Amino acid sequence: MSDNTILQPTTIVIFGATGDLAKRKLFPAFYNLYIDGRMPKGFNILALGRAENTDEKFRAYVKENLESFSRKPVTDEDWAGFQVHITYFQHQLDEEASYKNLYEKLESFDETYGSRGNRLFYLSIAPNFVSVISNHIKNTSIASNPEKDRIIIEKPFGHDKESAIELNNLLSKTFKEEQIYRIDHYLGKETVQNILAFRFGNSIFEPLWNNKHIESVQITVAEEVGVETRASFYEQTGALRDMIQNHLLQILCMVAMEPPVSLESGEIRDRKVDVLKSIRRISPDRVDHYAVRGQYGRGEVDGKKVNAYREEEGVDPVSNTETFVAIKFYLDNKRWENVPFYVRTGKRMKEKHSYITIQFKPLPHSTFSESSSLLSANKLIINIQPLMDIRLQFMAKKPGLSLELKPVEMIFDNFACQTDTPEAYETLLLEALVGDLTLFMRSDQVEEAWDVVKTIQETWENRKDLPFPNYDAGSWGPEESNALVERQGHHWV
Repeated sequence: MSDNTILQPTTIVIFGATGDLAKRKLFPAFYNLYIDGRMPKGFNILALGRAENTDEKFRAYVKENLESFSRKPVTDEDWAGFQVHITYFQHQLDEEASYKNLYEKLESFDETYGSRGNRLFYLSIAPNFVSVISNHIKNTSIASNPEKDRIIIEKPFGHDKESAIELNNLLSKTFKEEQIYRIDHYLGKETVQNILAFRFGNSIFEPLWNNKHIESVQITVAEEVGVETRASFYEQTGALRDMIQNHLLQILCMVAMEPPVSLESGEIRDRKVDVLKSIRRISPDRVDHYAVRGQYGRGEVDGKKVNAYREEEGVDPVSNTETFVAIKFYLDNKRWENVPFYVRTGKRMKEKHSYITIQFKPLPHSTFSESSSLLSANKLIINIQPLMDIRLQFMAKKPGLSLELKPVEMIFDNFACQTDTPEAYETLLLEALVGDLTLFMRSDQVEEAWDVVKTIQETWENRKDLPFPNYDAGSWGPEESNALVERQGHHWV
């Protein structure tokens, strides 16, 4: 978005404004955008909740949460200016009368603006309420202007390909595709966005970005935490649906996509869909060869003893839900033919670390043949979190009188350039306010991503006799995941 973009007056309607996401992410994001001067000159945040409340009490609740979760400090001056834009609105999700009252409230804001303002509806609610809200919005015509009205949908976008198609068809009855913003917070992370700039803004890397020079690609999203308070959700989801189908496949698309003709949102999203369509589908009889799943047992994380997954509150004592997944994908296109893409994610891992590793092929002939065993493969590592940097690993002469080689790194450190980096939700919410769909999922992207994991999902659902748990909390996952990459002479970085 250009710094000179003038945002139109906007009413932001948050369904589920008293929930955890709104508390930790949404209100802090809007507050930080406000301090940075990025909110529209005229805006209102209409916070919907079921319980009776007053503006004063709800604003005090928001301020208390901002003091815990805001990237920027909460000052009296900034808060005084921000709080007047927050209105609490008692609302019942399944009652038509509530939506008629909401319509009147939105009309009153438009009178204040002096024109029909933009309307941004954020569904921070359980997935089963999406259809209810969408139908009521349609029936009461509160989002009747395709040019001004937008809706943000949180994942999960369905629980399989069929349900994703059903959800997309449902939303299309109320909204046009260009009004629907399917949010994946990983696409708002600074280093994920930097992949585009790094690849297509530098002539020294794009010529190497193919199977002639790259041997393998790894994408890892490791978490130290367990399921925490999300056991009921996680038991129905598991790591494949929760992480692989959306976050990791979207990162894979950013790494593997063809150069776009422009940065227009439709062009970028077309190239991502091309990648998803090119991913070789895994046949049911080959799932065990290409995919590994695991579930953590007892162990030690950060020096503390932790329970096994099956001992977590709200988890079935004989649960077969996977907390770890590793998969080897191949892309059937000219650029990436025969290059394995390894993706893995897990809970209760040794450390919290999300990163991409591009491993380049070894030299066909080394001048340093006597020390060839000491040569490390050139690697490009893009750290997403908690580190935010890009590291190029290569060999150089070790200082001294003899000609000895040693691995060294060149590092671009995002924090060194800007210590106060915006949160992912700030980036994504600003793009939604502007009306830029580039960082959001399109319906065909969602459906293709589900299709990629379809046979894995079905195979695992139909096979329950697993030796779980099969990795200790505080480790890097089950041994089978090492075998997955070692078959081709690789190892997890």
